[in-house]
Amino acid sequence: MRIIAAIFAGTVFGLGITVSGMINPAKVLNFFDIAGNWDPSLALVMASALATTAIGYRLVLARKRPVTASQFSLPSRKDIDASLLLGSAVYGLGWGLIGYCPGGAIPALGLGRIEPVVFVAALIAGMGMARFASRRYTVVKSV
Repeated sequence: MRIIAAIFAGTVFGLGITVSGMINPAKVLNFFDIAGNWDPSLALVMASALATTAIGYRLVLARKRPVTASQFSLPSRKDIDASLLLGSAVYGLGWGLIGYCPGGAIPALGLGRIEPVVFVAALIAGMGMARFASRRYTVVKSV
């Protein structure tokens, strides 16, 4: 049941990203081009996602437990540390320079273009490097 729910949620998300045009990096980059060919549609997509998430959280968290698990698994950390700031900066720079984010690049893999393939490969490599650096930093820090 959990796999079916995950496939359904991922499919709905991918369709939403595709229908909104956010798999097109030019559309995303035009959002950041305030002085030139500005395209506000990304702001509308973000506002829609925020409204949907706010409603969804209220409905889901009103339940005693999730449909596919015995309890909710919500983040407990609320602090802002160097890892969060660095990760956010790298994410934002990559998104602003390239026009892809993971949510848009994965559905874009179906377009048959090389750019999203290269992006996703770099994303996976970056995740591996971050995991390696995190483990190394934790070992050094605890010694």
